[in-house]
Amino acid sequence: MTKALAIDTSNDTLGIALLSDGVVTGELITHVKKNHSVRAMPAIEQLLKDCGTIPAELGAIIAASGPGSYTGVRIGMTIAKTLAWSLSIPLYTVSSLESLAANGRYFQGLICPIFDARRGRVYTGLYSEKNGAILRHAEDQNILLADWLKELKEKKKRVLFIGHDVEIHWDEIESSLGSLAARADSVQNSPRPSELARIGLQKDQSSVHTAVPNYTRLAEAESKWLEEQK
Repeated sequence: MTKALAIDTSNDTLGIALLSDGVVTGELITHVKKNHSVRAMPAIEQLLKDCGTIPAELGAIIAASGPGSYTGVRIGMTIAKTLAWSLSIPLYTVSSLESLAANGRYFQGLICPIFDARRGRVYTGLYSEKNGAILRHAEDQNILLADWLKELKEKKKRVLFIGHDVEIHWDEIESSLGSLAARADSVQNSPRPSELARIGLQKDQSSVHTAVPNYTRLAEAESKWLEEQK
């Protein structure tokens, strides 16, 4: 029996899931503004204990690689890489946006996951579902929401906006797209680590040594440093 552990700490949602031969054995999801560095490992240990599983029985690790909170992404990726390396098992990484987009798989149209990036910007991408698979229509990016909405409006298709941060920007979205914009139900807004696992296990294996977070933009400190070097 192949057991896979999925870890997502890339945003306020903390998600841990255990799958056995593709079947969800256990799943833990919380959406609270608390420190993942303190909560993630105890959550993993508790879920494994509840599911009667020890780390040595794991056959794969799947991690949400961002974008999202810089610190959050690093925490999840570090835990995942450490577990995969110490247990000598495969590591798979998945876009945090792609994982969230999977919650909208039954929507007839385009799926647009949103994470707030502050100052009028968002982390976003564009997806759709076909025969159970999530298809990517645009690269994950950090972009001014106003510019992104102009691009979406030109597509003249219904778009499902999904994620807890959609609420922050909904007035602007609705004003720009009108009836083309749909908002996901609140229960769809937390990324599911079980979906993260399902998607990850269909991807190519990532290298434990070279896999890195996808921030889609430099951290503010890094940007300032580069500016100072010019």
